[in-house]
Amino acid sequence: MSKLQVKRTVDMQILGDWVEKSSRVLDLGCGRGVLLDYLVHTKQVFGVGVDMDVAKVAACVRRGLSAYQGDMMDFMRAFPEGHFDLVVCSRTLEELQSPSAVISEALRVGRSVAVGFVNHGFWKNRLEVFLSGRKPRNDVYTTPWHASRPANPVSIADFEHFCETERIRIVRRVHLRGDWRRPCRALPNLLAGYALYDLAR
Repeated sequence: MSKLQVKRTVDMQILGDWVEKSSRVLDLGCGRGVLLDYLVHTKQVFGVGVDMDVAKVAACVRRGLSAYQGDMMDFMRAFPEGHFDLVVCSRTLEELQSPSAVISEALRVGRSVAVGFVNHGFWKNRLEVFLSGRKPRNDVYTTPWHASRPANPVSIADFEHFCETERIRIVRRVHLRGDWRRPCRALPNLLAGYALYDLAR
């Protein structure tokens, strides 16, 4: 399996263990629906996705998935408290203008929230900035600064400080090394390439 394929499937494997069968799942920034499709077929979840990109939502529909094209905050406001068993925010956090507001609303409509992100504090990123004085360019950060995505990179230390400040309970966490395969059991803010959190109020 290539590095790209590993990075596309890492959330599937972990969330597949976390998600209960037949639960209600909302996928924020669902993209083309790969993760949601996996959960529907392996866990028989009732799933719905939200994305701003029309082409990506159309790809979800072609997969037979329910998907909404539009603003995720507007979509979530239409649901009562605790409507979903799980809200997923997988590699979406970095693209949001207001991550705090989205996570807060996700915790309102969801009984739990799974957040997965690339750790910007990973040692290779730090080293590249130190040596070159420029934005990292690698498998994750593939664009130059003037065409940059993600726009709002986050580290594990940033995220855990945010949860502590906002009194968000971290139910469980998974830190993976730079290959996104092996667990990272020590110094995750430095040595982990990817992080996935299960959050609750």
